[in-house]
Amino acid sequence: MTATDRSIELIQSAAQAAADKLAHDIIAYDVSDVLSITDAFLLASAPNDRQVKSIVDEIEERLQKELGVKPVRREGDRDARWILLDYVDIVVHVQHSEERVFYALERLWKDCPELELPADAKATRGKAQEHAKLQAEAEEDDTAGFGDLR
Repeated sequence: MTATDRSIELIQSAAQAAADKLAHDIIAYDVSDVLSITDAFLLASAPNDRQVKSIVDEIEERLQKELGVKPVRREGDRDARWILLDYVDIVVHVQHSEERVFYALERLWKDCPELELPADAKATRGKAQEHAKLQAEAEEDDTAGFGDLR
């Protein structure tokens, strides 16, 4: 069994919404052969809690406006480290970058086929690494001048 056309439509729209809100490393898997409860997973991440919430809000708004669907369940709002949107046909995971690395959902689902995503969503691959590198360089620059203050 493969993901339905409806599931693919939901994934495409959600992925584009996440990309529009600058999510990192957007990827989708067809999990219909291994799970009976849903057809597909969409994974995305962001470097801070506020952006995680912003991405989730955009996905929810876009799917409601364009496709007339609301999630049946939304979990993880309090801390905004990992928010899950359950649309039955698809499940969207938006994680803080640290949670994404720690839980490594890609490892769990790597044997499942990847679903085709819009070009904007594909362009987000590797953005988390780029962001982490830039942030490390900025922190290094910030602390470099303090060595002479001892």
